[in-house]
Amino acid sequence: MRSLFRRNPLKEPAERAYDTVVAQARRPEFFTLCGVPDTLDGRFELICLHAFLFLHRLKHESAPAGELGQAFFDTMFVDFDRSLREIGTGDLSVGREVKKMAQSFFGRIQAYEQGLEDGDAGLAAALSRNLFGTAAAEPAAVAAVAAYLRRETTRLRGQSRGELLDGRVSFGPPPQDVATLARAEAAS
Repeated sequence: MRSLFRRNPLKEPAERAYDTVVAQARRPEFFTLCGVPDTLDGRFELICLHAFLFLHRLKHESAPAGELGQAFFDTMFVDFDRSLREIGTGDLSVGREVKKMAQSFFGRIQAYEQGLEDGDAGLAAALSRNLFGTAAAEPAAVAAVAAYLRRETTRLRGQSRGELLDGRVSFGPPPQDVATLARAEAAS
């Protein structure tokens, strides 16, 4: 009976990590420099990308990292549910939309995992299809985000287990060199 009323000790770290993921996903550089569509879809995709980074890092840790990942996932989808209701999605449709979002998220996880394994072409294809899905992606922007994703994967490996389990995830700056990449591609 006591366990029914006990607070989940991973709730706060999960919320802290989710808040950091959302803050990073909202950085204006992703929209202004990289060309990610500043739409509901684009914002969802950026949250998925950063959630992937955090969860990808957690999967390499032992317990209770898996439980933290689940608490993070639950926190994220409670927020998505709330957001759908705020934008006026009807109560009868919210569950169906959240289910679609979850399926999309799992698809992104698979695509980004595979892209990290396959190399630049596979990762670029996954990013073009998902992150830039509603807009024509500039090759330089896709390359910059792919480099960012690889950099952040490596960077997060350097974060301590204690920090991660406390929900203190740290991201580096968004891609800044998109214009430089575009000039280099044009010159080649």
